[in-house]
Amino acid sequence: MRLALTAYVSAAALSLTACAGMTQSEQGALTGAAIGGAAGAILGDDEAALAGAVVGGAAGWYLGCRQEGRCGNVDNRRERYDERSQRHYFYDSQSGRYFYENGEPYP
Repeated sequence: MRLALTAYVSAAALSLTACAGMTQSEQGALTGAAIGGAAGAILGDDEAALAGAVVGGAAGWYLGCRQEGRCGNVDNRRERYDERSQRHYFYDSQSGRYFYENGEPYP
């Protein structure tokens, strides 16, 4: 029993450290999928767990994306071109940060 508890605590600690390098949208997607899957499993069968994980993951990703301030396309944003990386980037006034066209942070 004590060995199983140690294994569970170790697995939980490793999973938390794995989230350290993730963005808020990735963390939100994983958290939402876990909560949605657990809720679906409690309330229904395997299909409900799968549906709960999908809906929870999508909702978690969207909320994380909104917190980052880069979710969705913004009309009339001014894009600039970086000669060094040969990519376009823009300034997001809501977050006060620069991002590439695909949403990656600009250095």
